[in-house]
Order: sequence, then C-alpha cells, then structure tokens
Amino acid sequence: MNPEVITLPESVRRILDQAQESIPQGLLPISVFNDPDLHKVEMERIFGHNWVFIGHESEIPHRGDYVLRYIGEDAFIFIRDEKGQIRVMWDSCRHRGSQICRAESGNASHFRCPYHGWTYKNTGELVGMPAYKEAYGGWDRSQIRLHEPAQVDSLYGLVFACLDPLTPPLDEFLGGAKWYMDFYHGLGEMEVVGEPHRWSVDANWKLGCENFAGDEHHTLFLHRSMWEVGAIQVPRDRMSDGYHVQIGNGHTIDMGMGPDPDESGIEYMDYPKEITEKFKTGHLSKDQLALARQSVIHVGIVAPNFAQLHLPLTSDAENIPPIPVKTLRVFQPKGPNEMEVWSWCVVWKGVSEEFKELSHRVLMSTFSPSGIFEQDDVVPWLSITKAAGSGFARLKQPLLNYQMGMEGVGVSKPVPDWAGPGTAYSPRFEEGNQRSFWSKWLRDMLVEPSKVSTP
Repeated sequence: MNPEVITLPESVRRILDQAQESIPQGLLPISVFNDPDLHKVEMERIFGHNWVFIGHESEIPHRGDYVLRYIGEDAFIFIRDEKGQIRVMWDSCRHRGSQICRAESGNASHFRCPYHGWTYKNTGELVGMPAYKEAYGGWDRSQIRLHEPAQVDSLYGLVFACLDPLTPPLDEFLGGAKWYMDFYHGLGEMEVVGEPHRWSVDANWKLGCENFAGDEHHTLFLHRSMWEVGAIQVPRDRMSDGYHVQIGNGHTIDMGMGPDPDESGIEYMDYPKEITEKFKTGHLSKDQLALARQSVIHVGIVAPNFAQLHLPLTSDAENIPPIPVKTLRVFQPKGPNEMEVWSWCVVWKGVSEEFKELSHRVLMSTFSPSGIFEQDDVVPWLSITKAAGSGFARLKQPLLNYQMGMEGVGVSKPVPDWAGPGTAYSPRFEEGNQRSFWSKWLRDMLVEPSKVSTP
C-alpha cells in the first residue's frame, strides 16, 4: 500500500482522476492551472524527479563565478569552483539551514552562513566554524559539505540537474530531443549574451510550457501585430507550413518551414555566411541538414519547463532587416498562480560583435519584459489562471478543449516516413504537442514519488 497516494489531498485526487479520464480525449481540467495542493505535489513529483535546466556554462566563465538558480522553488548555487569544475549546490547551511548565498550572482572562493558563521569553500566543503575548538572539540568537520543534486550533467554547455538518483541519465532522459538540439547547439560553442532577463507573471508555470510546446494558432490573432509592423517575414497565411513533432517523454519541437531555398535563395534562417558554413561541416546528417536549411522557425520544450525560440525577427522593419534571434526559456514556478519567466539570449561564439549586438537588441525589443510581442501572451495567461482558481472552476470542474488535430478535428495528419525521432504531424495547426506535454505531466503526477522515471 502506498501512503503517498492515500494522503493526497482530495482536490488533487479529484483533478488527477479527471485528467486521467479526459486527457486521452483531448480535454483538460482547468483546475490544473491554479490549485495550491496540486502545486505542492508538482514540486515533489515533477521537479523532484526530472532533469531541470540550470544554466549555460558561459554564464560562469571564471573560477569562483556563480549565479543563483532554481529547481522547482528551491534555490541552488550554480558555480565554477576553484578547480574549474561546474557544480550545483543547495543554498542551505548544513547547521541550521540558513541561506548562505546572499546575492544573485558574483565571484566567491567561500560562502559564509550569516547565522553562526559556518564557512564553505566553493567546492562545497565545510572549512570554518567560529570557536571551533571550544564549541566542537575534536569533531571531524571534513565529512560535512553542502548538499548537491543527485545528478548533474551537461550537453552543448547546457547544464541540467536532477534530484533523483533513480532518474535515468540526462542522455536517456532527453532521448530523441538531442537530434533536434543538434541543429544549432551541436554546430559549435555557443554563449549567453548579457544576463538572463527575469520577470514575474501572475500565471501558472505550465501555461508557458504548453504555449512553447508549439502553438501557431494563437499567433494569427494574439500576435497579429507582428505582421502589421513587419516584424516577421513568414507570411501570415503560411504559418501552418511545417511540422509538429512529439519526440517522447513530453519533449516537443515545432518547425515552421519556408519556401524551397533553391528557389528563394534564403536558407538556414538567413544567417550570415560565417554561420551558415557551420551547417555544412558534417555535424548534421543529410536529413537534419535538409530540415535546418529550410526551417524558418524553431520552438519547442524539454519537459518539464525548459524551452527555446529561434526565428528571424526585426524590431524596425524600415531600417533593420530580419535577423535570427535565439532565446532559451525557463518557466519558473513561484506558486500555483505565479511564475518567473527567465530568458537567455544565445549566439555562436565567433560571430561578429555587430551581429551579436543586433541579435540581442532585436530579441530584447520583441520577446523580453519590455518586448512589443512578449506582453501579448501575458493577457490570456493571467485570465486563465484567474478562471482556474475561481469558485465556479472548483465547483463544476470544467474541461478545456485540446482536440485540434485529433481524428475528425482539423486537417493535420501524421507524416509518413519521418526522418527524425518522434512522430511528426503536418500542417502545424494541431494540439498534439500540448497533449504530449500533458500526458507526461500526468504520468509523473500519478507515479509513486520514489519511482518517477522516464517511460
């Protein structure tokens, strides 16, 4: 008998039972977006057992460099230690549990607890205690060090951590998602430009995730100003062109495809030559190369809450031609009805300073806290979260519709003989990617806490 299942709050059990029945039908209980008890279970079963994105190695280039990051709602120190090793350490003193890192970023050889002065090297070892001889005598403090996640690993400079030692390694967890990450991250070393932007939104974290899983349909209405100001070069009536791919384990990719490059003369998102040459160095297979060459939009998620957006944009159509921008995203939970959006701008090392600056500027003016299009999404996310926490939602448990692309709903169909991992659908107006994300979420929420694993 599993006591965890028995002691689940009644509201959580009711939501999960309803979700288990409705998700296969393309329906979702609205309460998943704002239930305090459900949120607590998510922190344990989702963030306690999955690999979570921590940051990029280029953010901490020197020994002692650190930034504060989060797994679920828990703070961790992401640091390059004195030996140059990347570490992730829980921001809590081993004595009484006080936070030891008092800044969001910096450079430090040691961290000292403000409560009793216990001092740790940036490798995590306890090396100092006031009145050590008088207070602790001959106690062997060498066995004490800061807690660390059970697993830390990286791919292409992207660092992930996992709290559960039983979760499969990162390579297995990502699975086929690596094939799509190769398109850009695998071509050469990338770096973060500036610090990640962070902003708070009074909305549930999963709304950002399902949006980035692949939702072109909302662009036609919510983001229609993108065409009105000429920010995007993909014709509005061609937004459905391309593929949605359900990779597995909740990971998705969404590729918008442009015209034949041999006819249009535009390939690889119209990157400058020094970058497009990277695609032709043998790192990509023939199938990967063909998709990368014609794609004009890449968006997708690595479950549970890591996302990317990559497309050519301009913030001033009359004076600035579209330039490819790439952002990495984390939708950081801060409670059942609040999240922080984290956004990194990344470019390949070795690109010109002009390209780096322009790409960063365009991203900041379009999809950032002050971006002209970023704020579009906030409006519905706020209202969905509010509706999900309403008395009517708790009383009636209404279902939301995610059926686009299911049999008899729409025109999207599976792509036969798809070259990459996962199952691809075309055209892109379908909600299978969202259903894939929610199916993974449900699996994790239903499995016993000590046994959450990759299916």
